[in-house]
Amino acid sequence: MARFFICQIDQFRVILRCMMIYNTLTRSKEEFKPIKKGHVLMYHCGPTLYWTQHIGNLRAMVLSDLIVRSLKYMDYKVKLTRNYTDVGHLTSDADTGEDKMEEAAKREELDPQKIADKYLAEYERDIMALNAERPDETPRATECIKEMIEMVAVLLEKDFAYKTDLAIYFDVTKARDYEKLSGQKLEDKIKGTGKGAIADPNKKNPADFALWFFKAGVHKNALQTWDSPWGSGFPGWHLECSVMAKKFLGDTIDIHMGGIEHVPVHHTNEIAQSEAANGVKFANYWLHNEHLLVKESKMSKSEGTSFSLSDLIKKGFNPLSLRYFYLGAQYRSKQNFTFEALEAAENGLKNLYRDIKNLGEKKGKIDKKFKEKFIRSLADDFNSPQALSVMQEVLKSDLDNGDKLATVIDFDRVLGLSFAESLEEEIEIPAEVKKLADEREEARLNKDFSKADDLREKIHELGFEIEDKDGKSRIVKK
Repeated sequence: MARFFICQIDQFRVILRCMMIYNTLTRSKEEFKPIKKGHVLMYHCGPTLYWTQHIGNLRAMVLSDLIVRSLKYMDYKVKLTRNYTDVGHLTSDADTGEDKMEEAAKREELDPQKIADKYLAEYERDIMALNAERPDETPRATECIKEMIEMVAVLLEKDFAYKTDLAIYFDVTKARDYEKLSGQKLEDKIKGTGKGAIADPNKKNPADFALWFFKAGVHKNALQTWDSPWGSGFPGWHLECSVMAKKFLGDTIDIHMGGIEHVPVHHTNEIAQSEAANGVKFANYWLHNEHLLVKESKMSKSEGTSFSLSDLIKKGFNPLSLRYFYLGAQYRSKQNFTFEALEAAENGLKNLYRDIKNLGEKKGKIDKKFKEKFIRSLADDFNSPQALSVMQEVLKSDLDNGDKLATVIDFDRVLGLSFAESLEEEIEIPAEVKKLADEREEARLNKDFSKADDLREKIHELGFEIEDKDGKSRIVKK
């Protein structure tokens, strides 16, 4: 017999089947049952701040934003933490290669902190342009070194970790159900990792992963190091997420989300060390978004197919057209990017804005029947294509125009396509004003508020104002 729950949203009482989420941990759709009724603790793996984020990375951020917006729309109180990695992420997940931050520092002849600041400001501008809501917590790895050292100490004390001259490692053979997320057999994984060169001959098992690298061996000239009880060094990348999730959300969280590529190594290692250190289950639901392809292939810098949002803006595309494009595929599906597809999305969004504008400005009532249908789409593993289809049904229906307007603007709380803003009179913004606004936003992100105020005044002198609301800024005519 099907189970149902009643979802109280605003003035509506909506009867739904159970909310179902695909859980990578169990490889099945499951009824979503949060730890605390009506509340969701969610962690999302954020970017490593060594390079401009390409549109594949940005798709992951928009889809996590869709999930958070959906949960909030269904009246859950969501606490989202998204980390920023600014140390410890090596060029290989297998604890080999150079730290990506140091690689970028050498490439651009800047210290790692300035590299992180530069690419964080870029990233924040991009996700703001894509209308993604800001997480509740956005910690940098370098802000949590003390807690990382504390977790390493616990793992050593519990005999889950051991020390060599080069690093402190987690012993994967001591983890309970180490392969439960990936489905790999540990003996096969150990055998596979043994094919390459082993940087530390004193590792007990090739699959053991570093919790703390010492300033020794290939890392003897590391640019970012901290003192620890065992020697100067820096944390391993896998450790960082475990610690930041624990610090800002607790020992056990409801949802952990990230890219599908993180399943076999990064997320598997997070589970192992978190559950060994904390003695409880780390995350109840693991959500993984699939890759964005370009012309059916993986994005590649060398082949010129690793596009940034700035690349698209320079070609004249509205960032929200990219968001609309992303919403056209369910988060667990691969999506193929072409400029023809993006152009179709841009035309589709323009048509939506036109249709919504033609409804007039007087809002009526939100239609309960369509709202229920919209929520059912979201409750089925955040099915964004189906949700968009429901929105189109509303626009084509015989509802009163005012009710149509109220309903689609209500849906936009999830879709994030700025329907209400599209009703406002369009103004032509000079290039000089846009440039000053971009510089002001960068100054704000860098906490240079004096410079930001000066730039606001220059914009004012040119006949425009900057409105800051809900963490976002927009240009308006005086």
